[in-house]
Amino acid sequence: MAIIPAGRMAANKRVKGLNGADVDFDQTWNVLEGAFKEIHTKNASALSFEELYRNAYKIVLKKKGEELYNRVAQFEEQWLGQNVRSDIVKTLSAPLMLADGTGRTLTTQTERRQAGERFLKALKAAWEDHQVCMGMLTDVLMYMDRVYCTDHRQPSIFAKSMGLFRDQILRTPVRAGMHSLLEILTRIILDQIGMDRDGESIDQFLIKSCVYMLEGLYESDQEVEDEKLYLKSFEIDFLESSAAFYREEGERLLKESDAGTYCRHAKRRIDEENDRCRSTLSESTTYKIQKVVEDELIRHKMKGLIEMETGVAHMVHNDRFQDLNLVFDLEARVDGKKPELTKAMQKIITEMGTNINNSAVTASTALPQAPAAADEAAAGADEKEKPKSGSAKTINQQTSAALKWVEDILALKDRFDHIIRISFTSDQTVSTAINRSMADVINTFSRGSEYISLFIDDNMKKGIKNKSESEIDAVLEKSITILRYLADKDIFETYYKKHLCKRLLLGKSQSVDVEKQMISRMKIELGNSFTLKLEAMFKDMTLSEELTNGYRNHVRNLGDADPKRVDLGINVLTAMTWPLEAFKGSSEQTSDGLETNKAQQVIYPPAIDLVRQGFERFYSEKHSGRKLTWQSNMGDADIKATFPRSKGGKPRTHDINCSTYAMLILVLFNDLAEGESLSVEEIQARTNIPWNDLKRNLQSLAVAPKTRFLVKEPMSREINPGDKFSYNENFKSEFIKIKVGVVSAGNK
Repeated sequence: MAIIPAGRMAANKRVKGLNGADVDFDQTWNVLEGAFKEIHTKNASALSFEELYRNAYKIVLKKKGEELYNRVAQFEEQWLGQNVRSDIVKTLSAPLMLADGTGRTLTTQTERRQAGERFLKALKAAWEDHQVCMGMLTDVLMYMDRVYCTDHRQPSIFAKSMGLFRDQILRTPVRAGMHSLLEILTRIILDQIGMDRDGESIDQFLIKSCVYMLEGLYESDQEVEDEKLYLKSFEIDFLESSAAFYREEGERLLKESDAGTYCRHAKRRIDEENDRCRSTLSESTTYKIQKVVEDELIRHKMKGLIEMETGVAHMVHNDRFQDLNLVFDLEARVDGKKPELTKAMQKIITEMGTNINNSAVTASTALPQAPAAADEAAAGADEKEKPKSGSAKTINQQTSAALKWVEDILALKDRFDHIIRISFTSDQTVSTAINRSMADVINTFSRGSEYISLFIDDNMKKGIKNKSESEIDAVLEKSITILRYLADKDIFETYYKKHLCKRLLLGKSQSVDVEKQMISRMKIELGNSFTLKLEAMFKDMTLSEELTNGYRNHVRNLGDADPKRVDLGINVLTAMTWPLEAFKGSSEQTSDGLETNKAQQVIYPPAIDLVRQGFERFYSEKHSGRKLTWQSNMGDADIKATFPRSKGGKPRTHDINCSTYAMLILVLFNDLAEGESLSVEEIQARTNIPWNDLKRNLQSLAVAPKTRFLVKEPMSREINPGDKFSYNENFKSEFIKIKVGVVSAGNK
């Protein structure tokens, strides 16, 4: 039967009532009560709502509003308790009324779902009927609401009836000692949601209707907004049970699944709960349930997730960039600082960096060939098979270790930069932490400054050879990149100045322009004060070239046409700018083993000394008051050597490039008669070369296989007091030009 909607008046049937001025309350109430029963039984089509309204109006007008209000409330209370409630209770099976109210004692999940749906449908129908009926009653009692309820601050009759539905239907226990319908409703909805989480199909619309009911009811008739029944009764239980569910699920998944699967599952659960709030519950719960899931599956499990066997370390080592992104997204949800992920990444990069540092230490400390074995090889092996000296091996070993360390560190940085960009969306917090750990790795390594300088040194000497501009630029950028991490730039500056000094003075650099580009980048990165002395070194080289050319022009203008005149090339170095210690040891020894730190002035042959003095006069004319100190240990010489003809051949002539010290030694043998020799003590007395430098140069001239211009007696690798040296007239080489390297005392 059709129900007349609220707000419309039907006039099909006149209701007997009061038409006069006098009002009999009981008689009028009986008329209204009868009409209300018709409305509740869906038989209101014949009622005249206009007449009913007039009757209620007259009662209120006669100051009977309070009595009318109470009678209506009593009627609704009785109707709900005797008629509506019993119909709902009939739909409850025994298991739903006992135990936890969810019906879990039923045999199957399907039975539980169906039993729950029967109850929900009955409750939904009762609620909707009650709302429709009370809407119609409100139309009839409109004047009472406007006058009596307003004046006496009473809830409207509609609000009062909603409160009665709450108290009579939901809050009253089904039977003594049993749950109320509200408790049963809450547990049934929670049970249905549990089924939904397990992938079962449920009637979302039906549950949503019951949620609407709870949102439309309040804890009291005052209808305070934040005291909705949904918030005070259902939502609290929903959030608590959800927390327990996800807490247990998270613990289980940490044991049973891998980290990537866990991350995807957690994200899916959050999305599911958001969808559930839209389709099944209330959107006002979205943020709250999302926080519950985030707390139980992410915040409280993040450390365990990261430390799983398949966790972050596994992801980094196996390039699982997507999984790393999932971990990042999850923790970013609960903490913008990402503390657990950041800590894990710092630990990983520290471990990987420490391994690189340890490998570099091992590589740099591995011993070269033992000296005794080297002596034997130098004395008795065929020239083509003779090994490099131990000191030369050490230099190569140190440089190789430095190159590998820098390349490994740069590769480590590139790896984590890629992770930051791809997996962590260039997040500043994580990036800063990783870079801080990278700096710790580099600065923990005691030889970091030296190795970075060696890396640049090797590239400047040979690494950039035949490289394109872009490739050279990449090398420079790599150098600056790793240089940024150094905490103590002063130590690096010390090494860099030494290496640059040798490159410039020994002509080892592939390109002065590239050297200057490197200095320019350092200036931008480290400031003007850092590069001041480096730039001064280049300035000295430029001025020295101009000075050398000026001196040569000066000599030509003097008209000296002696073809045997020594040609002099000069580098005038500012005393406080150049690290001249790069060319000498910390101390020197005399032939008797005594150490001395005093600088020694060598004895030059007359022809060379004449040229030296001539330059000093030329220089003092241009720079009055300046004093030149000759650093013979830093110079080199080009000399022409002629060896006796072999049987049936011609005299052998070679162009030899050697150190100034080696040149001073070799020219001593020009004046010796055939078969004569010089002891090491005699050589030192005639040249005044420091003992350590003398030994190294004699090793190069008498021991090194390819430059054995002198014969040593007795033959051994080491130079000892009493050793004698003579001219090697049997020297042979397939090369016209020969470069004599100096045996290194160590890696400076």
